[in-house]
Amino acid sequence: MKIGIIGATGYGGLELIRILTNHPNVHEIHVFSSSEENIQISHKYTHLMNINEQPLQAIDSDVLAELDVVFTGTPAGVASQILPTLVGRGPKLIDLSGDFRIKDPAIYEAWYQKPAAPQAVVEQAVYGLPEWNRQKIEQATLIANPGCYPTATLLSLLPLVNEGLIDPAHLYTDAKSGVSGAGNKPSQLTHYSELNENFSIYKINSHQHIPEIEQTLETHTGKKPVLTFNTHLVPMTRGIMATSYAPLTVGTTNKHIQDALKSTYENEPFVRVFENKPVFSTKQVYGSNFCDIQVTVDPRTNRATIVGVIDNLMKGAAGQAVQNMNLMCGLDEKAGLNLVPLMI
Repeated sequence: MKIGIIGATGYGGLELIRILTNHPNVHEIHVFSSSEENIQISHKYTHLMNINEQPLQAIDSDVLAELDVVFTGTPAGVASQILPTLVGRGPKLIDLSGDFRIKDPAIYEAWYQKPAAPQAVVEQAVYGLPEWNRQKIEQATLIANPGCYPTATLLSLLPLVNEGLIDPAHLYTDAKSGVSGAGNKPSQLTHYSELNENFSIYKINSHQHIPEIEQTLETHTGKKPVLTFNTHLVPMTRGIMATSYAPLTVGTTNKHIQDALKSTYENEPFVRVFENKPVFSTKQVYGSNFCDIQVTVDPRTNRATIVGVIDNLMKGAAGQAVQNMNLMCGLDEKAGLNLVPLMI
């Protein structure tokens, strides 16, 4: 297959290059940039020397239309202008930004502060959470790849909400991310002297992933959730830990919780369920497409502590995007993604 990556110089784009270079069904990788065309990508990122020597190309819809799959790893508000011109012209489209995730344009514009994508195109987009949307993904031509925080949060909460084991009206998620989740443009928040030896909460009660999580919970469970969700920046490069707290419904036991998780994910190649693991960390999924989940019931408070960990650039972005590509193209879902986590 011939693959195009728009926004190839971002962290998500670089991770796509790393995965797709070793993908058995990918023959060519074309890289595109809106601001750095004609620069050889290995000149900008020397780790790609002798691996990808493609020059960055200007974004041209006619050139893109000749490819088999096009990924967009662009800031919010960019893909919504590019991808509508490609819909129905041939390539499978996978957007890693949030431009096509939110179905209500008013909600998108309120949370993202950007004009919404054309509604007809948004309606065609399929939310790319494979463990919960596999059949629709297989038939899709446009994928809204989930956000990194929502992936860790949703995979850990959905089975419990769906089975009625926790109260969706009282969900609280405390999420933490490594700095690569902020992208590669420098800012005061990611400046070394402010990030190092520091721990920050940001976008308090106002993170743009809140409506994405609530929308997806309601879509798949039929229950309207109320979510308090806050995010923290940790002085590490990769990784997300989403720790959620929820009251148990009447009669729910630890066995009900564990049975729901195991029955939901026992055949899923990239979700691993743990029980009673005393130390649970982001390093156990570092560099891989796994989402690891552990839920512990506290009988004293009658609440569940629900933990999901992912690599934000893999299962939270590029890895999940390739998983979606494999499903859309009828390939082995695990192709290119059999990566052992980098524990050290």
